[in-house]
Amino acid sequence: MKSWADRIQTVLASLAFAIYPTANLVAQGESDSAETVPTGFSIVFSGGWPGFLIMLLLFGLSLTAVYLICEHLLTIRRSELVPEGLSDQVREFLAAGRFPAAEKHCREEPSFLSFVLLHGISEAEDGWPAVEKALEDATAEQAARLFRKIEFLSVIGNLAPMIGLLGTVTGMIIAFQQVAGSQGAASAGDLAEGIYQALVTTVGGLIVAIPSLAAFAYFRNRVDQLVAEAAYLAHHTCQPLKRFRRESKHSAPPPTTQS
Repeated sequence: MKSWADRIQTVLASLAFAIYPTANLVAQGESDSAETVPTGFSIVFSGGWPGFLIMLLLFGLSLTAVYLICEHLLTIRRSELVPEGLSDQVREFLAAGRFPAAEKHCREEPSFLSFVLLHGISEAEDGWPAVEKALEDATAEQAARLFRKIEFLSVIGNLAPMIGLLGTVTGMIIAFQQVAGSQGAASAGDLAEGIYQALVTTVGGLIVAIPSLAAFAYFRNRVDQLVAEAAYLAHHTCQPLKRFRRESKHSAPPPTTQS
């Protein structure tokens, strides 16, 4: 954690020196009224209370993004969504006509695949078209649930830059307000100081947004791959149900004739 914070400090300090000419910094240092350029964590909080509150919000979003990434790494895995051996065992039960045993085995190993298989098996008496429809509906439902789950990373990735830009615009307003209040007496160094303080929140927003959007793209592709694999396995597992047909429990009485 310390090395991560040190990297952020280095990036922010480098950005400040890259944006503003060294001559302005030297002239500002020689001026009696000028202050030294903030370093370390002080640059993060140099935007005053508005900048501090926005950086605090961005820090909360970054913690949320880290939690979601770790949680998705643990749950969006093949072993969690498509357990090894589940499809083969259930197919054997279905081929032998042991529907209760197949349903029990699916419930003992809850997962994406077992949820889809349970819906397909429950429609076995209605024929293969009903089974196929149940498999498709269950797959679509579970896929939508997974996509909603990872969507929060996309929200964070799109929201963080806008929050950072809000802090920058607020800081720029304050900086130019100070220049206007001094009747133009503020030096270029004073103006540059207000601008770089305002840009800190934009950098913070980008630092949060870039990893969040990258993680969202990775998990989206991962979900697509696992959903396609689960759909194929579910269809293959339920193939033995094709030979089962709904049987009528009551036969129709023969027509009667009247003399």
